[in-house]
Amino acid sequence: MRCVRRAIAGLGTRLRQFSSLPHVTLRPYQEQCLLACTEALESGATRIGVSLPTGSGKTTVFISLLSQIAAPASNPGASRSLIVVNSIELARQSAEQVARLFPNWTVEIEQGTKHKASGLADITVATYQTLRQPERVKKFDPAFLKAIVIDEAHHAAAPSYRRLLSNFDPDIKNPDADFNPPVLPHKIPILGFSATFSRHDGLALGSVFDRIVYHRDFLEMIKEQWLCDVRFTTVQASINLKDVTVNSRTGDFNPTSLAQVVNTETVNRMVVKAWMDKAGTRKSTLVFGVSVAHVEALTQTFRSFGIDARYIYSGTPANERRALIASFKAGQYPVLINCAILTEGADIPNIDCVVVARPTRSRNVFAQMIGRGMRLSPGTGKTDCRIIDFVDSATRVSGIISVPTLFGLDPDATIENETTESLEKRAADTIVLDSTDNIPEPRSVTYTDYDDPFSLVNQASGAPQIAKLSRHAWVGCGGDVYVWNEDNGVHFKALYTPTIDGATAAALKIAPFMRSRRILEAQNLSDAVRGCDTYVKAKVVFGPMALGLLRSAKWRMAPATEGQKKFVAQRWGKRKLDDPEGDTTAAKIATLTKGEAANIISRLKHGAQARYEKKVKIATRTAQKEEKEFLRRAREDVRVGPLSS
Repeated sequence: MRCVRRAIAGLGTRLRQFSSLPHVTLRPYQEQCLLACTEALESGATRIGVSLPTGSGKTTVFISLLSQIAAPASNPGASRSLIVVNSIELARQSAEQVARLFPNWTVEIEQGTKHKASGLADITVATYQTLRQPERVKKFDPAFLKAIVIDEAHHAAAPSYRRLLSNFDPDIKNPDADFNPPVLPHKIPILGFSATFSRHDGLALGSVFDRIVYHRDFLEMIKEQWLCDVRFTTVQASINLKDVTVNSRTGDFNPTSLAQVVNTETVNRMVVKAWMDKAGTRKSTLVFGVSVAHVEALTQTFRSFGIDARYIYSGTPANERRALIASFKAGQYPVLINCAILTEGADIPNIDCVVVARPTRSRNVFAQMIGRGMRLSPGTGKTDCRIIDFVDSATRVSGIISVPTLFGLDPDATIENETTESLEKRAADTIVLDSTDNIPEPRSVTYTDYDDPFSLVNQASGAPQIAKLSRHAWVGCGGDVYVWNEDNGVHFKALYTPTIDGATAAALKIAPFMRSRRILEAQNLSDAVRGCDTYVKAKVVFGPMALGLLRSAKWRMAPATEGQKKFVAQRWGKRKLDDPEGDTTAAKIATLTKGEAANIISRLKHGAQARYEKKVKIATRTAQKEEKEFLRRAREDVRVGPLSS
């Protein structure tokens, strides 16, 4: 007990130490995050990840963490830090935050042609695009670095990032075969921070980071009121995503293909009218579009309704982009539409409405989009954020992420002015009797499939259900095709197809099958079977001969003929026999009855094998697709603990 008390006392001292950092007032979860990071570093870990949602103050946390990391005892001169970001906006924001929290530190920016750092500052904030240039990286001597921070760290597994980071940690594998790992005087901690510490494209973050040491979900943060209250509304849009292609690498919709169904006059007018109805009084609305053409068209649609809307995209000149964002922050116009430019790193607290006009299959992307409006901003009069989500209503598409699916509700659930609390209550109160939500995803499935023409279950009939409808020896050939067989080789289908003796047909050089005759039409299988039973006894096989059609006919119990065995053996080929009794294929064929062999031959002659093989191929493709989707979703699940490389 004494050890436990000492540990708890130490925890309290550490938290109070973080709370009293100069110029910094930390929230409780930020203190807990710093504690998790420092304990991991003290234990010897050097490549750690932190997952904190948008609006939680990641920048404050990692700057505070840098203040707690001392130069290694073996190299006291290593007192500098490098912060790597992926945009000039994030570089400015981070540099300004450093200057505000620790005004005694020297801060520089390394970006493009306008910002060239000396490499000697206490903190250098650099864009990774600039650091891809070898001469720019050389400024930062590893011998003088005490830590490196990677913002938006879910990008770090990309080859371009690993090319950069391998210069500062030889354990990070450089993708270039001719790269020579550096010999460094000390281990440099590499600290990754992201709101979505996962990737849906399959690249392993474990190739850069050893483990995640802290994680908080944005829904938790909303409930604890560290993020603003949210009001959700879904709009059932006339969008058919069924034929939209999916990027094989990322698993998300292909933007070009998606734009073809989303960027239409009808859908764009629906977006604007829904905004006017549900958010027309909101001061600052951020809209996410699919493509440049889409955001341009949406902007024009908003303006056609008299609404001052503007747009930005990656091709917007930097000065114009800064001016547009600054005036939007100042509340000078109500609607800003963007295409893949404000998904990450945008610090615009006054956003009080987010319109998701870009369907996605990625939980990360969806969380990033709606997270733009979740920052607290009481100074602007903001009390909550309205999320308007346009969801597919024409066809349900596997893997699509929307507000209902985010809370575990049916994708078609109507969401109107709901809060996180009310949505979670709905999810908890919803009991669907045939739901599989609480059943683990199957990793393997075993089927007993009687469509296989060689299956010997039920005397190789392939149609166990039909035995309940008729006493006769029907066999199923797949695809709702059912035939009779009897000892004289006559076959029946939904149509009556008379046959002639094989030897006679061969002598006359004609096919053994005569022209089919339609004998009946029925609305269900039961009526069709009974009708065929009546027809055959009245028109085809008369008197005692009809007994040969029965499943109990004596001829069916006799051993198969050598001709039957030879035919089955040739068609069976090298197929592996799935037999619980352990018999070999040859042994099983040797023990076939005449009835079993006749059933197998009838099914083969009527196309059962081709239908079965087609069904197997479809089932295999479906299983592979489901497995790929399972793995993609699993990659988006963030947990504290080791990362797989």
